[in-house]
Amino acid sequence: MAKPKPSLLDFWPTRPAATTTSRECFAVAATTIDYTLKRSKRRRSITLSINEDGLRVGAPWRASPARIESVLTSHAQWIAEKLAEWQIRRPPPFVWRSGALLMYRGEPLALDIDGSIPSTSLSGDRLRVASRLDDTAGMARQVIAWLRGEAQQWFEQRASHYAHVLGVRLPTVHLSQAKTRWGTCHPDGRVYLNWRLIQAPPAMIDYVVVHELAHLHEANHSPHFWAWVASVFPDYKDRRRALRCESHRYLVV
Repeated sequence: MAKPKPSLLDFWPTRPAATTTSRECFAVAATTIDYTLKRSKRRRSITLSINEDGLRVGAPWRASPARIESVLTSHAQWIAEKLAEWQIRRPPPFVWRSGALLMYRGEPLALDIDGSIPSTSLSGDRLRVASRLDDTAGMARQVIAWLRGEAQQWFEQRASHYAHVLGVRLPTVHLSQAKTRWGTCHPDGRVYLNWRLIQAPPAMIDYVVVHELAHLHEANHSPHFWAWVASVFPDYKDRRRALRCESHRYLVV
């Protein structure tokens, strides 16, 4: 009997795993657009999706370059509009300096860089960072380590609460740093949650936690699975939409 696969929660809508990945480009008028092409033997149609990393094209294994280019050309206006929207939504690059703002559970924290203190800690709406002002790499290490520590504690607390609500066994919670997934649930009870999620509001965090725990009842995205999610959050569709559309505002680091 095949071993059950872990259930995944992507940053973006789930797509079938690709067999090959390559970087390509196509020309529209006087503009050249780069994109990621993923071919899969399981895929039956060509799909387009756009996120903060740009345009991604999913294609069947045997789809010809001409067929792919035809789809891209016919959707060129939509592609251009969506890429422009993402460019507007993209937060400015984070600058590691005293006074810079990062997000913690949906609220801003100002960095207070102080090389004389022994450890990084929270003080009201400021995060006192044990680092020199001229050591940006040290600042980043200190802040990320603090966020990861907070994420582990917060995620474990929320998982414990919602495991009881859903009537599932208490999972072991691990931190993930995946680039495109919020969470992963393994059939043996291990749950991986992306540490960056600690920057998002509690409503988003709780949705991801409940989503993953619901997979301990249903290892799929069937109506039965969503019924479990809805039993905790009747507004889960709104939370899911907010996670997909608004999370970029909080993921500063």
